[in-house]
Amino acid sequence: MTKVKICGLTEARHVQAAVDADADAIGFVFAPSRRQVSADHAAQLAIHIPQSVLKVGVFVNATASEIHEIYEAVPLDIVQYHGDETPEFIEKVGLPAFKAFSIKDADDVHRAAAYHVTPLFDAPGVEFNGGSGTTFNWDILKAAGFQERPFILAGGLNAGNVGKAIAQVNPVMVDVSSGVEIEKRKDEQLIREFIETVKLKSEER
Repeated sequence: MTKVKICGLTEARHVQAAVDADADAIGFVFAPSRRQVSADHAAQLAIHIPQSVLKVGVFVNATASEIHEIYEAVPLDIVQYHGDETPEFIEKVGLPAFKAFSIKDADDVHRAAAYHVTPLFDAPGVEFNGGSGTTFNWDILKAAGFQERPFILAGGLNAGNVGKAIAQVNPVMVDVSSGVEIEKRKDEQLIREFIETVKLKSEER
């Protein structure tokens, strides 16, 4: 069963919508972004999240001390690295982690082999590090032979295309942010539709 992460949440109503719709993970962005939240704000939102739902913090080139401080303050379950973090740095921090890779070609996929954490494959960012809200060519993952190792798929996903993504590359988790937004704000109905679609398509596999 493909899991679902709803990322970039900033409002309690949207956190609750994701929890009620059986999201598997919720992401808080601590890096520069229009979805950025403070540790205190994330901690308040986290009150509404049951232990069965992973709390993921998105960081871009933060220091180890900053990551640990926020990880403990919220508290988080997973650190998602979206910058230039090396395998050595991630191992030094020593927390459960995802590492994002912007995919343009097969070489970008192969870079993930050096990391001993779950990779997240995303489209290259535009304004900020992180996703651009657009898809990338999923065939790159097949061409790179990255079908045996579990990975997370992000980049331009929505209820209309996530079924195709699951059928084509079978990610262990899908990660959505702008695909459940209307006019750059999360929408409860789109959150529900996305999660329902993922669960349905996963069951059909």
